[in-house]
Amino acid sequence: MRESLRIVVLGLSLSSSWGNGHATTFRALLRGLRGLGHDVLFLERDVPWYASNRDLPAPDFCRLAFYDDLEALRGHHAAAIASADAVIVGSYVPDGIDVLDLVLRIARGTRVFYDIDTPVTLASLDRGDCAYIAPLQIPLLDLYLSFSGGRMLDRLARDYRARHPVAFYCAVDETRYRPGAGATRRWDLGYLGTYSEDRQPALLRLLIEPARRLPQQRFVVAGPQYPSDIDWPGNVERIEHLPPSEHPGFYAAQRYTLNVTRADMIAAGHSPSVRLFEAAACGTPIISDDWDGLADLLPVGEAVLVAHSSGDVVWALQEMPEEQRSKFAAAARDIVLASHTGTARAAMLNDALDRVAAQSPRSLNPG
Repeated sequence: MRESLRIVVLGLSLSSSWGNGHATTFRALLRGLRGLGHDVLFLERDVPWYASNRDLPAPDFCRLAFYDDLEALRGHHAAAIASADAVIVGSYVPDGIDVLDLVLRIARGTRVFYDIDTPVTLASLDRGDCAYIAPLQIPLLDLYLSFSGGRMLDRLARDYRARHPVAFYCAVDETRYRPGAGATRRWDLGYLGTYSEDRQPALLRLLIEPARRLPQQRFVVAGPQYPSDIDWPGNVERIEHLPPSEHPGFYAAQRYTLNVTRADMIAAGHSPSVRLFEAAACGTPIISDDWDGLADLLPVGEAVLVAHSSGDVVWALQEMPEEQRSKFAAAARDIVLASHTGTARAAMLNDALDRVAAQSPRSLNPG
C-alpha cells in the first residue's frame, strides 16, 4: 500500500453527535487515519436535526463537505468518489442503497461498507426492509467492516455472501478521552446514552432502582429523547445533551459509570458500545450489563464489574473497596489504550485494505 491514501467516507454524521453514536466513532477512526498520513474527505447529508446541533463543524483531521441530496452528491463529489483509493459507506446513510449503487458503479478503488449497526442491519435484511443496504449489494463490496464480531461475521458470509467481513469495533479517540486530574466527584454512578426503549428496563434495574435504595448517593443520566413521564428519583440528575467535548469531564466526575447495551446488541453478542471504551480511557470504573463477548474485551471481575441486578449495583456502590475499584479502572484503561483506540482501528483498516488489495487487482488505484 502507498504511504498516503485518498479515502472518501460517506457516513450518517461527523459534524453532530446529537442522538447518534456514529459521529464519535467516525471521529476516532478518521483522526487515526490522519495520523497515518492519509487524506480523508467525509461527505455528510445536510439534514436539519444535525445542522442545528453541530459540535464539530470544522474538523482538523479531515475535509468535511455537505450535500443536499443524491443529485448533489453526484454533481459535486462523483469525481472524488471515482478517483479515491478507498470509498467507505456507513450504515444509516440517507438514501443509502442509492448511495451504494453510485459507489459500486463509479468507484475505482476499494469499496467498503462500515456497518456500525450490524445486528440491526441483519434483522432488517432478514425482514426485507433495510433502507441503507440491499442484499444484492453485499457480495459486490470488497470489504465489510462490522460493528459486531463473533457469529455475526459467519452470518454475513453465509447468508449474504460478504466476501471479506471483518470485526471492526468502535473506538475511542485517545487524544480526547483521558483521566481528569483533580476532577471534582459529583456522582456515585452515571450513565450516558440516548433514550432507547429496549435499554430502559436495564437502566431502571441498574441505576434508577439503586438510586431509590440509596437516597444519600448521587446519580446522573445524560442523553436526549427521554420521555417526560419517567419517574426520576430526586437524587438522579438529568442532562439533556452532552457534547463529546464534555464527555471526559463527565466520566471523571463519576465514581462509577454504567454501561447498558441495546437488546439487539446483546442478542448478537460481541457488540461493544463506544461508551464502554470512552469510560475506560477516562479511567472511570465500569459497571456493565452482561453479554456474550464482553469478557473477551474486558476481563469480568478484573477490568469490569458485571451487574445482573439492582443489588449488584448497590453492593458495588456501598461495599467495593477503593483499592479494588481503582484496579478495575486501571486494567480497563490499559486494555483499551492498547487495542481499542482510533489509532489502533486505523491500523486495522490499513491492514484490511492491504489484504484486499493483494487479492483484488482492481482495489487501490496505482496512481
